[in-house]
Amino acid sequence: MPPAPGSSAIELSVSLTARFASDIAPLWPGEGTLGLAVSGGPDSIALLLLAHAALPGRIAVATVDHGLRPANADEAAMVAALCTRLGVPHATLPVTLAEGNIQAEARAARYAALAEWMGLQSIATLATAHHADDQAETLLLRLNRGSGVAGLAGVRARGQVPGTRLPLVRPLLGWRRFELSQVVMAAGLVAADDPSNRDDRFDRVRLRKALVEADWIDVPALAASAAHLADADAALDWATVREWQDCVTRAPLGLVYRPQAPRAIALRVMARIITELDGEIPRGSAVARLFERLVARQPASIGNLVARPLPEGWSFSRAPARRA
Repeated sequence: MPPAPGSSAIELSVSLTARFASDIAPLWPGEGTLGLAVSGGPDSIALLLLAHAALPGRIAVATVDHGLRPANADEAAMVAALCTRLGVPHATLPVTLAEGNIQAEARAARYAALAEWMGLQSIATLATAHHADDQAETLLLRLNRGSGVAGLAGVRARGQVPGTRLPLVRPLLGWRRFELSQVVMAAGLVAADDPSNRDDRFDRVRLRKALVEADWIDVPALAASAAHLADADAALDWATVREWQDCVTRAPLGLVYRPQAPRAIALRVMARIITELDGEIPRGSAVARLFERLVARQPASIGNLVARPLPEGWSFSRAPARRA
């Protein structure tokens, strides 16, 4: 990545630095060190440059090497060299992926490695480079798949590192992809190029190209809609907790649910019941089919459970073990 380490410091404009400082201020109290997840792509390199300018001496960087492409190690080395130039602590975190859904495995392994790094370095908060275009693309992809509110909800500016209670912040949700690329180019840097981002076999890549051509689509407005749906999702979660407390009771063989709330909340309560009794998170479509059967006063099964309509509600219990 030119220019070479040891050359003059990288400086961003006052307006860009002030904009990022304004975005991060309500998300991170400024105590301790802010951890950055930086892959080497333009979005995360821009995050590094902006955070370094706005929060000098208060950031540390980690790059996860998934080992999926030979270039992964080179990209991690490039980020390490840039951090050396900026005087920012950096760690490369190699991970080994299990067989199965590669994208899901990579995500789980990435966050597990980052969480371990945060613990070792006493870093309380992690920042990632999710931006407005990410939000818009995810919303459109899931609309096209018929997702419900939970699926359509965009990521929130504040959350938790998956699988932990560690704070996770996303200060770039108000930024566009092209703005972040401009930050990198203005600094005279060349970010890593992941060829999968141009592979038309992926739905997201095809959608991204279509959005570039559809200049009548307002990407920030789509991102705002995703944020509104995240608020709605949080409200439904709150109502689900109330419904559980008021309407779910223990029974000798399982749980009994006396539904009082609208369908959207009842489906979430049922999903929680099934997860608690069966140990597996059910698919939303399967829960919806079970709901319709119970409304029609018909027993049904899901996973290893049996659900039955009763005069006082719906019972959920483990199915009897089958004889050999």
